[in-house]
Amino acid sequence: MSYEIFSDVSLDIDKEFMQKDEVRFVPMEYMLGEETFHCERPESDEMMHNYYDKLRQAIPTRTSQIAPFHYVAVFEPYVKEKKSILYLSLSGGLSNTYESAQLAVEMLKESYGEVHVEVVDSLGATGGMGLLAEAACRNREKGMGLGENAAWLRENANKINYWFKVEDLMYLKRGGRISAATAVIGTALNIKPILTINGEGKLDTVAKKRGDSLALKYIVEQFADSFDGSFGETVYICCADCMDNAAKLKQMVLELHPELVVKITMLSPIIGAHTGPDMLSLIYFGKARA
Repeated sequence: MSYEIFSDVSLDIDKEFMQKDEVRFVPMEYMLGEETFHCERPESDEMMHNYYDKLRQAIPTRTSQIAPFHYVAVFEPYVKEKKSILYLSLSGGLSNTYESAQLAVEMLKESYGEVHVEVVDSLGATGGMGLLAEAACRNREKGMGLGENAAWLRENANKINYWFKVEDLMYLKRGGRISAATAVIGTALNIKPILTINGEGKLDTVAKKRGDSLALKYIVEQFADSFDGSFGETVYICCADCMDNAAKLKQMVLELHPELVVKITMLSPIIGAHTGPDMLSLIYFGKARA
């Protein structure tokens, strides 16, 4: 049975892969100053550069949750045509999108009876969702059915490893991750918090390093210890408009594993609204997260 693969636009994915139109997207909204933007697919690098430039100018940004009726609006045309859907959501530990999608499926069942929609919690975000979306498409190409593919994604979602270096501590303070005093002192001392997404799909702060060099060194050490090449050769580096640092991190990764395909993408505005400009992340298949 054929089926469509969906993700919400909080993912970051290789543009060439995206252009194959193998993944469809659930739109999300974000606000920048007084303007509201309807993001229907991953934005261009030029658009994201302009977005992060505005954040550097202290223009406020925020995002909104996807309500169940928005999912119904996106999925219903496919359900009416008896098409099946596999939907990969932003982590339920970071957002209510997973819960909203499940409620939407129940609403569709009330209207149409039998509905073939599998909702998969990515337990992550950004490039990790990109890796899972790529894997879902490969699984479908190999003939894996809807239920089998969803089961594979659920089994392996927590094997995506995430390491984030955050530049602007005020975004962590606004999100309640750190106190105002910690943000001010950390900024003065050039402290770079390192965050991960744990096995429950929630953010954890795992280290604090002074300066970019030590922060990148720490991230690469974690990569060396946990990378699992049995899932393929693709590694994602997602950055909030800091391409020079992303290129440095790519070179450090390739020095350890020259055979890898390292894809650098711009961080989506949905996640960037919560991390701020110049955030840098390394994302790959590795050991299962605790």
